Amino acid sequence: MAVLGVGAAVRLRLRVLGRHLRLRGRRRTRRRRGGGGVEDEEEGGREAVVLVSGMGGSVLHARRRSNPRFDLRVWVRILRANADFRKYLWSLYNPDTGYVEPLDDDVEIVVPEDDHGLFAIDILDPSWFVEILHLSMVYHFHDMIDMLVDCGYKKGTTLFGYGYDFRQSNRIDKVMVGLRAKLETAYKASGGKKVNIISHSMGGLLVSCFMSMNRDIFAKYVNKWICIACPFQGAPGCINDSLLTGLQFVYGFESFFFVSRWVMHQLLVECPSIYEMLPNPHFKWKKAPVVQVWRKNPEKDGIAELVLYEATDCLSLFQEALRNNELKYNGKTIALPFNMSVFKWATETRRILEDAELPDTVSFYNIYGTSYDTPYDVCYGSESSPIGDLSEVCHTMPVYTYVDGDGTVPIESTMADGFAAKERVGIEADHRGLLCDENVFELLKKWLGVKEESTRRRRLSKSKVTDFAPS
Repeated sequence: MAVLGVGAAVRLRLRVLGRHLRLRGRRRTRRRRGGGGVEDEEEGGREAVVLVSGMGGSVLHARRRSNPRFDLRVWVRILRANADFRKYLWSLYNPDTGYVEPLDDDVEIVVPEDDHGLFAIDILDPSWFVEILHLSMVYHFHDMIDMLVDCGYKKGTTLFGYGYDFRQSNRIDKVMVGLRAKLETAYKASGGKKVNIISHSMGGLLVSCFMSMNRDIFAKYVNKWICIACPFQGAPGCINDSLLTGLQFVYGFESFFFVSRWVMHQLLVECPSIYEMLPNPHFKWKKAPVVQVWRKNPEKDGIAELVLYEATDCLSLFQEALRNNELKYNGKTIALPFNMSVFKWATETRRILEDAELPDTVSFYNIYGTSYDTPYDVCYGSESSPIGDLSEVCHTMPVYTYVDGDGTVPIESTMADGFAAKERVGIEADHRGLLCDENVFELLKKWLGVKEESTRRRRLSKSKVTDFAPS
C-alpha cells in the first residue's frame, strides 16, 4: 500500500536502478568465483527468512475453471491494466464465507508459488515492457531479495516469500493456513531452525493476526519478526479516502499505464483488508483524525458549512456517500454501497489485533518511515464550492492535512505496535522506498547477524536514520 508523488517516484527509480546495476556486477563476480563464499560457509547454521508482502504487494493470476490452460497475470499489469482489472479482479464480498469472490463465477484468483514464493513479491510485473523502461513502481521486494542472496541466503533453503490475495481479510482461513505452511516449510528446509519474518506494510497486520490466533505455533517456528511500515493503528488519510474516492498508487507519467483511481475504488469498497486498516477508533491519537466536508445548508439558503466526522462518526458518512455507488459488469448494474457486513468483520479483526501478544521467545523489531508528508485529515469540497448531496463526495478530489510519516502511514500509527520491541528505528524514506533503502538493509543485516559477500562500499547516498527508540 503505497502512494507516491512524482518526486518520490523519481528518487525511488534512481535508487532502484543504482542498486540494480551494482548487484548485477556482484553477481558476475560470484559466478567467476564459482558461487561460493558466505553461503557455503554459513548455510549450516543459518535461520531461514520469510518475506511477507503487504497491500498490493503480490502478483495475482486469474485462472478459468472451465479452461485449465488459461492463466493470466492480472495484478500487477502495466499494459491493459484497467481492462483486465475490471474483468477479473472486480469482486463482491460473500458474508456467508467471509471471502471476496470474482464477479465472474468461472474465474479463480491465485498467487503463483514459483521460486519458493519469491516470484510473486519480487518484480510485480516481470514483463519485457517493464524491464526495458525499468518502472521502479513494480520493483517490490526485488532489491531486498538480491541483498539477502548476496548475504548467502539460498532460495528454497533459507529464503522464502509469502504472497497472498491481498483483497481478502488479514485473518481469513486460507491466508492463515498459507502462512503456517510457509513457516513449516522454511523451518524444515533450514534443518529445524527457527524462522525470521520480515513483513512490509499490511503484511504486519497479517502476521499480527496469525500471532494472535496461533500464538503457540508462532512461538514454535519464529525467532525474530522485523516489521517495516506497518499501519498498526490504521492509515487514516489514505484509507478513509480510498473508501470514498479510490486509491491512486502512482502519479505522473507512470499513472498512464496503471489502474485508474475509479476502477480501483470499485474493488476497495468490497475489500475486507481495506476496512481492517481504517483508523482504530479506540486508539488514543494525539489528535483524532477527521474527515471534513464543506456542505450546503439548505436551511440557510445553501450557505457553506464545514462538517467534521471523527473516526467513530465516519460510518454515517461512508453509508450516505456510497449509497448510490454502482458499477456495470457484462451489461448488468451492480450496487456497491458501503458494506456493513465487511465493516462488522473488520471490527472483529481489530479486536483480534488488539489481543495479539508477542511470545517471550520472539524478538520484535520495528522500522518506520519518516520525513514525508502523510495524509491524515481529509477534506472534500470547499467554502466556495460546497458539497450538496453527500454522494458527490465520491466524485471529488480530496484535500489532505498532513503529518509526519512515510507518505502513506503516519509515524504515530507505525510506532504503536504494542509489543516489547528490541528496537524501533525511523528511516527517512517513503512507504515503498523502505524496501530498497540502504539504511534499512544495514539494520536487517545487523539484526539477522549477516553480512554481504562484497566488501566494496556502495556509492549510493543513504537516507537518514532519523529516530531511534528502544523499548
